[in-house]
Amino acid sequence: MLYQFHEFNRAWMHPLVQWADVTAKLFTNPISPLAHTPFSQRIAAGYELMYRLGKHYTKPDFEIGTTLINDKEVAITDEVAAEKPFCRLLHFKKNLSKKEMTALKQPTVLLVAPLSGHHSTLLRDTVRGLLPDHDVYITDWTDARMVPASDGTFHLHDYIYYVQDFIRLLGPDLHVISVCQPTVPVLAAISLMATAKDPHLPKSMTMMGGPIDPRKSPTEVNNLATEKPFSWFENTVIYSVPSKYPGFGRKVYPGFLQHAGFVAMNPSRHAQSHWDFYMHLREGDNESAESHRKFYDEYNAVLDMPADYYLDTIKTVFQDFSLPHGTWEVEGKLVRPQDIKSVALFTIEGELDDISGSGQTHAAHDLCRAIPESRKQQFTAEKCGHYGIFSGRRWREMICPRIGTFIKANA
Repeated sequence: MLYQFHEFNRAWMHPLVQWADVTAKLFTNPISPLAHTPFSQRIAAGYELMYRLGKHYTKPDFEIGTTLINDKEVAITDEVAAEKPFCRLLHFKKNLSKKEMTALKQPTVLLVAPLSGHHSTLLRDTVRGLLPDHDVYITDWTDARMVPASDGTFHLHDYIYYVQDFIRLLGPDLHVISVCQPTVPVLAAISLMATAKDPHLPKSMTMMGGPIDPRKSPTEVNNLATEKPFSWFENTVIYSVPSKYPGFGRKVYPGFLQHAGFVAMNPSRHAQSHWDFYMHLREGDNESAESHRKFYDEYNAVLDMPADYYLDTIKTVFQDFSLPHGTWEVEGKLVRPQDIKSVALFTIEGELDDISGSGQTHAAHDLCRAIPESRKQQFTAEKCGHYGIFSGRRWREMICPRIGTFIKANA
């Protein structure tokens, strides 16, 4: 009933939220008499804050219209390269002729985005950084509440099969980059392909801030998964999609619960951020206010995860530690990272990462022991948190160039 109550509450609050939005604009629009009354800026700031705290956030757009190649601006079109019930493979296609693209010789990159609450647009900055020198594809995961129940279930092994299908579609001259959660299923996908001697193995795999071995430097996220019994997750956070959505009846881990968990990890930081936003609006600091809007437009936009996939991940990755223990079987096939020989490996961690602790991603090197040391690299970004690994100044200046060099060396 919690999901239904949430929807009822959102519908009940909608008129108030819209009223707050309209009122905020009345006190800021220069053609409105109210904008010229005393304290109008303070009043408008209060109403806009109320609006943003109560509104429903939808999936943002990537908003990547151009990129720079050799100091020349090139238009970008995102198109669907493949589509499955729970995921679309998006291609950020450069509007160049086939001859021009051939001359550029840009390596193909499959960027595997997390299916862990936020939309793939969270990796917007990652895509922007890679585009000038790479032909970029990304997994764009579908909100589970929008997938009809008739399309069947989605488990962790289905995620692995999706990744393998995309690798085979784009390979073999392919480089795979996984960010956070997908490092584990991506390593499993490539391990199973290596064991089967699949000719479509990628040239390299870059793993960024992921829980390859969550036993190392456990974070608050890891502790939650180990402190609670598996039955707690089954009985506490899994709900059925309400009738107003295409996925009516599907069991999911709802996005609004995930968002509550995100905020609960750092409540004081978010409270301070919203207070700062109010003060920026009062003072007329539109640049800082707009930066806040953009961040929370992304941060507050969440999706429902398929229940089977989420529960599989909790048990396999965070409770049984099946990957580092060497006991993970995917429909009867043992995941053996030690069988990977020809795929170069690059692991990246953030020194201040509070989601995937120190050593969790670098643990892939011990598991992939058959890869020659000359084709392995690891990097820890100083003063860098979890989101800083793939977004922001440190990503653009420190991490992205290293990935480009690594891919070029293993092309």
